[in-house]
Amino acid sequence: MMTRVLSTAALAALLLGAAPVSAQEGHGGPIPARVNWSFAGTFGRFDTAQLQRGFQVYKEVCSACHSMKLVAFRNLAQEGGPDFTAAQVKALAATYQVKDGPNDAGDMFDRPGRPADTFPPPFPNDQAAAAANGGKAPPDFSVIAKARTFSRGSLYFLTDWLPFIGYSEQGPDYIHALINGYEDPPKDFTVPDGGHYNKYYPGHIIAMPPPITDGQVTYPKDDKGQPVVPETVDQYGKDVAAFLMWAAEPHMMDRKALGFRVILFLIILSGLLYYVKKKIWADVGGEVHGLQPELHKAF
Repeated sequence: MMTRVLSTAALAALLLGAAPVSAQEGHGGPIPARVNWSFAGTFGRFDTAQLQRGFQVYKEVCSACHSMKLVAFRNLAQEGGPDFTAAQVKALAATYQVKDGPNDAGDMFDRPGRPADTFPPPFPNDQAAAAANGGKAPPDFSVIAKARTFSRGSLYFLTDWLPFIGYSEQGPDYIHALINGYEDPPKDFTVPDGGHYNKYYPGHIIAMPPPITDGQVTYPKDDKGQPVVPETVDQYGKDVAAFLMWAAEPHMMDRKALGFRVILFLIILSGLLYYVKKKIWADVGGEVHGLQPELHKAF
């Protein structure tokens, strides 16, 4: 009896969140810590203020190297996103120069951006981007939060897909961890010229230097003149990771709402089908019982 109890407890610990078998499994570094995201879970929603701060970090810091070719300026005003006004989006787009053309003379030209334009890349082409960044072009940020993931090891895969306790925030967790993962390398670890040590990056050597420092981005102030949230690398990482998650899946809240309605409909439909089945088979059962005396007479 005791052996069975211990075996059951051990299995439950594995299924409900025991430590991974190996911190290096499938990732090459420590497993990024889980952040308490507002958009996590079945009923999660994006925090509009956080998305606006995350866009500010992207615009002032990340956009110098990283493009976002699949996101249009007008997306910033759509429901469920940063919720900028149409006037703000129009003014923002006008601050960018967009390559257009050809004109009547067959020449390409630059013009102010429009809300329908996508964010222009910081470099004219991938070759120029690579030449300016040590031989490798920085990745586009449009879907980076969905493209980056890691293995948590153990038996987490058995629970990560479950609707109410599932886990699908590996991308933003990894981005936040990477931004905060720069540190001095161990004594026996050699970092080549042009590289930087990051404990969360696979292989630990990353070409990108620490992208941001405390106080680098000035956030909006409250009534007392204090930042609404701390102006720290940790907070910057959370805000930009949330914004990039929205950029990768801007209709996430609509998808979750639709999924909830579909599940509710299926539950109601199942109940109706159950009672219809009982009604139909109740009548058939009565007919079968009525035939039993006749069957006895036949034999």
